[in-house]
Amino acid sequence: MPSSVTFVHSRDNAFVKDLRRLAQDSTAYRKQGRVWLEGDHLCRALLARGQRPAVAVFSESFWPLAQSQYAQAAMKNIVLADALWTDISGLESPAPQGMGFVLDLAAAPALQPGAATVVLDRLQDAGNVGSILRSASAFGFAQVLALKGCAALWSPKVLRAGMGAHFALRLVEGAGLAQVQALGLPLLVTSSHQGNYLHRAALPWPCAWVLGHEGQGVAPALEALAAQRIRIAQPGGEESLNVAAAAAICLHASGAAR
Repeated sequence: MPSSVTFVHSRDNAFVKDLRRLAQDSTAYRKQGRVWLEGDHLCRALLARGQRPAVAVFSESFWPLAQSQYAQAAMKNIVLADALWTDISGLESPAPQGMGFVLDLAAAPALQPGAATVVLDRLQDAGNVGSILRSASAFGFAQVLALKGCAALWSPKVLRAGMGAHFALRLVEGAGLAQVQALGLPLLVTSSHQGNYLHRAALPWPCAWVLGHEGQGVAPALEALAAQRIRIAQPGGEESLNVAAAAAICLHASGAAR
């Protein structure tokens, strides 16, 4: 069945109002059960994983160019007046390709015990969270467990920073200590000042890496469950590393040691 096309020019259109919330409100996806993927890269990443959006959305000026690549990606195409697109876009400088997908979210996945996991403990910065998701996917961690208090995993900013990693991961939000224990895995807790040095540690596989709040680190209750505390040697003398940088180093070392 060919895709349908609807042109929209009114700010009061119900779809436009919902789309604006998805693009600009970090938790709107929880109410709507769908997410907004803006830009060519995220859209291509979704299609590359064999997934299809519910709706494809284009700016009116980009629509003539989009038809050859994306017109059949979804059953429904919405073409917005350029002024509406500029108003909705969550990018500081909207990309020249005025396009995006609305993706229906599946039901929240159940925790998978025994799967190599990254545990996020109250991380606040969306850029850090998205970057960690990219590292998790790149280095063989199939699951991310975000504890209560973390930045919303499917928010627009985390999606952009994740660069498509979301579509390769099992993402569990709003978890607590019980879910961490239910993983049934050795917990490796990052620390700035104590524990085994990463380059000397015997790293188990599968495992769960616990990454803590940007300022406060890992909560004491979680740290008490650690099989190992791990720190990264810093011969240059810096006091600590950005949590996303530390995550990339640790997850790479862990994946390489499998």
